[in-house]
Amino acid sequence: MSSTAPQITPEVVAEHGLSPEEYDRVLSALGREPNLTELGIFSVMWSEHCSYKSSKIHLMKLPTTGPQVICGPGENAGVVDIGDGQAAIFKMESHNHPSYIEPYQGAATGVGGILRDVFTMGARPIANMNALRFGRPDHPKMRHLISGVVRGIGGYGNCVGVPTVGGEVNFHPAYDGNILVNAMTVGVADTDKIFYSAASGVGNSIVYVGSKTGRDGIHGATMASADFGDDADAKRPTVQVGDPFTEKLLIEACLELMASDAIVAIQDMGAAGLTSSSVEMASKGGVGLHLKMDDVPQRETGMTTYEMMLSESQERMLMVLKPGREDFAEAIFKKWELDFAVIGHVTDTGRMVLEHKGEIVCDIPLAPLADDAPLYDRPSMAKDAYKIWSKVEPLGDIAQSTDIGADLVKLMGSPDIASRRWIWEQYDHMVGADTVQRPGGDAAVVRVHGSNKGIAISTDCTPRYCYADPYEGGKQAIAECYRNLSAVGATPLAVTNCLNFANPQRPEIMAQLTGCLEGMGDACRALDFPIVSGNVSLYNESKATGGGSAILPTPAIGGIGLLADVDVMATVAFKNEGDAIWLIGEEGTHLGQTIWLREIAGREAGDAPKVDLAAERARADTVRALVANGIVNAVHDISDGGLLVTIAEMALAGKIGATLDITLTTASAFGEDQGRYVVTAPAGVEIAGAIKIGTTGGDTVVGVALDALRTAHEGFFPALMDSEL
Repeated sequence: MSSTAPQITPEVVAEHGLSPEEYDRVLSALGREPNLTELGIFSVMWSEHCSYKSSKIHLMKLPTTGPQVICGPGENAGVVDIGDGQAAIFKMESHNHPSYIEPYQGAATGVGGILRDVFTMGARPIANMNALRFGRPDHPKMRHLISGVVRGIGGYGNCVGVPTVGGEVNFHPAYDGNILVNAMTVGVADTDKIFYSAASGVGNSIVYVGSKTGRDGIHGATMASADFGDDADAKRPTVQVGDPFTEKLLIEACLELMASDAIVAIQDMGAAGLTSSSVEMASKGGVGLHLKMDDVPQRETGMTTYEMMLSESQERMLMVLKPGREDFAEAIFKKWELDFAVIGHVTDTGRMVLEHKGEIVCDIPLAPLADDAPLYDRPSMAKDAYKIWSKVEPLGDIAQSTDIGADLVKLMGSPDIASRRWIWEQYDHMVGADTVQRPGGDAAVVRVHGSNKGIAISTDCTPRYCYADPYEGGKQAIAECYRNLSAVGATPLAVTNCLNFANPQRPEIMAQLTGCLEGMGDACRALDFPIVSGNVSLYNESKATGGGSAILPTPAIGGIGLLADVDVMATVAFKNEGDAIWLIGEEGTHLGQTIWLREIAGREAGDAPKVDLAAERARADTVRALVANGIVNAVHDISDGGLLVTIAEMALAGKIGATLDITLTTASAFGEDQGRYVVTAPAGVEIAGAIKIGTTGGDTVVGVALDALRTAHEGFFPALMDSEL
């Protein structure tokens, strides 16, 4: 076998992110030394980004099945039944490292990649969401990062014609040197037209469609599996460049072909590009493949096999077609002005064979690349040891607030609570005309086109809780998502996740990962809320000058729920003067790790709030019944900032004030006890088991004018970003 590769030295191996022990496994798998192309293929397939080698054994413990689940983890996206012969297909992924290096293209291609994961399976995308984590607002690089990320999400989503309907944004110094950009897409397909990625049929054509292959994004998966040093800017060439207009054409061409019977298997070229797509298709189908690299559409001259296999150029797909359907499929893609090329065929060898310029330049067994990739049970700190390491101070005695109204104003304008209008007004959240609940509520709601049922979508995570207590933080992330979906009246169906953590080779980081996963698993089982897809992003830390070290543990959760009728849906806004305000759940007592404690008292201390999963389920059932029966006319879950912030948000949304009948303490006003909701109902309507706490009306909340609250709430982002726009 010919190879133009240089000698494989220990330095070359290390540059490819492989340990000496892993390289020994490569030698054993091949029975010889690899050439550079083969080494590159092993390096990306065995990267954390593609193999989940530090997390897979723990992910296996999560609940992934249920009567609503059609397809759980292992495919491009998860699939759940939504009735009427239809399925929701959805997933969440990270694009963290690229977005820090090149925020616009990093965020844009993150959106493009997650869209492809969904329409690859036959679904038309109906909604995008995002979960963003930034560092200190006053960090010298942060305005540039915020501006670029938001423009990238909007620029791609708006152009491709899929509404961006909501998400979440947090700020913390732990993200100074490593921001997080997690993107989620939801699509709808017919249950009898769902497409999978397992290749089959010896002799069947392997077809490349979409854009041409360039040199952008080479080693993107490897870069995403390492932490940052001072050379972050030097990694800019590893960031992909997206084209949303091509993506739109690709969506339409793929869906048109999917309406036929031509496709055997289809896979997005995402991380690791042609390598991962071809390896995954062949390994899932238990077959081999033979690719002719000369036939790969290329936009640059003189590309090597190594470059073509590792390129992460965007808007590309790989598929296996039924015999004789090539001309039919080519006509569709040519009509949409996209590249179409037969680049190989399926074999029965179980090997990946690559031919370039008449020579075999790669011949490796597929099993070691996928099924037999390294798996690590990394050392993890015990819970008691982690508590000592984390240095979370005890809460101690907390002095009562001297001015609850003033505290409320400050909280409403604080980075984690302030209105995100500046962000979501840059997104087209109404394209498609099916968005029925816009950004700003507990969950977005998008109508299933041609029907009156809706899909509710929420993204949630409270990283400060996860740091203080990974187990309770993991439970809370699931529970809050479940609560937000229930708050609009939707029945929660299933979860996708994006697990963002730092270096797994540090026992304290593995304690965060395993603790959060344990909490998530327990919550999902208790709530019948299975995890059907997801992504793991590790090594999110920075040693760069001015950056912090590890991020906060951030297991971002994306959940979907089903509304039988979008006309029977709750929103957060107060509706009428004189309605009764009710609290479902207990009065607040918990100030540990709250926004109030951080923003007003200047401390990050105390335990994370405990999550009573039985109470979460019972109260969510109650809320959904109240919505379905038309008893309540506004619902909002209590989360960051506690009861008073929740009421203020409802008042601002409805432009109606509130008078409270209860005596407020600091804890009852701003405590972040879990499993609670505020609802309103017409005067005289009783809500069993709830506490009547006030009445809507007027133009103040706890004596503070709505105008003052609105000024604080709406002012943060425009003031922060003024110098950027």
